Amino acid sequence: MGKSPRELLNGFNKGFKEFSKEMPKEAKSFMSLINTTYEPSYLDLKTKELISVSIGLFSRCEYCIAVHVHNALSAGATREEILEAAMVAVAFGGGPSMAYGVTTVKDCLDEFEKDFHKKGNTEEEVG
Repeated sequence: MGKSPRELLNGFNKGFKEFSKEMPKEAKSFMSLINTTYEPSYLDLKTKELISVSIGLFSRCEYCIAVHVHNALSAGATREEILEAAMVAVAFGGGPSMAYGVTTVKDCLDEFEKDFHKKGNTEEEVG
């Protein structure tokens, strides 16, 4: 991985903010789709984020992996749940997905888990 997990997360957020200024209509439309898609319905947010981790891994998108590992942790996913979701991508994507799983996903977990702590049965953001 060329950039650290934190650099990937912050880079995406900064890039999207800048894009939103240049292309506000498109950014607003994208966020409308995202907000609608990730709204809990038949699937809760944690499940949707775990699916997103798997898709990001299968797609070999480091930015997607960083954003969705962070979001999955924020939604209450455990390290074990995220790694299991990653292995679903490996089942479809083989060696390349395994390579991103044992590097990018692991690095993101190691970095972002410290942003959250257990309090009772819920995880809360601390940073």
